[in-house]
Amino acid sequence: MMRVELITHTPEPEKVVATAAKLCYSSSDIASLREGLTEEKTKSFIERLVSIGHESPMEHVSFTFGIEGISRACSHQLVRHRIASYSQKSQRYVNESGFEFITPPEAKAEFDKQMDQLLECYNKIADILTNTHEKAFLEQGMSEKDALNKAKKKAYEDARFVLPNACETKIVVTMNVRTLFNFFQHRCCNRAQWEIKAVADEMLRLCKQAAPELFKNAGPSCVMKGKCPEGAMSCGKMAEVKKIYGEMNNVE
Repeated sequence: MMRVELITHTPEPEKVVATAAKLCYSSSDIASLREGLTEEKTKSFIERLVSIGHESPMEHVSFTFGIEGISRACSHQLVRHRIASYSQKSQRYVNESGFEFITPPEAKAEFDKQMDQLLECYNKIADILTNTHEKAFLEQGMSEKDALNKAKKKAYEDARFVLPNACETKIVVTMNVRTLFNFFQHRCCNRAQWEIKAVADEMLRLCKQAAPELFKNAGPSCVMKGKCPEGAMSCGKMAEVKKIYGEMNNVE
């Protein structure tokens, strides 16, 4: 089951953004700028930045998420957003002999059967490779314990070639606010693949809780930019989408 957790974020994110933005237009020292930023002034500055599209101050604030219960297919889409930092569970070092997998909802019965076969295949290949490597390490003079441990680790490296994109993974992601805006525009869209859209929607919900003014207008392009970039491929549901993401602002 997919789970997204906001692990941490820059303290006082909205005030940090407002301070950075205000500095661009002021000769005051930074300490004075921060002291003068009341909650109301911070809100006003954020609204002004969003309205004029001045997004560079947003890069000073970052959010770190822990994401579990997603497929490798989903994580491959996630890491295409390059201005970010990622740490992912390794299939090279982690034994996947009992791997979990994400099932597309429309093909569960047949899909589960195929995954069982792949699991059996992975275990069989891992056993063959372990035996082969163990024999070679023993011939090199290693102890039985060391040879077996090293053989298993080496076996995982090549056994993983048979693992499917459906294989469950875990990943820690850090993005700055500007990158998050871009991420939400692409991945909250109705045309995004269902799994990455579910991840993006949950990340956005958590961001709105932590920094409601910063993310008030965040969402797919039709929400954030007021227009759909998909042309003839548009979902045609702009009004409905705007309502959904507008209501998200009112959820605690």
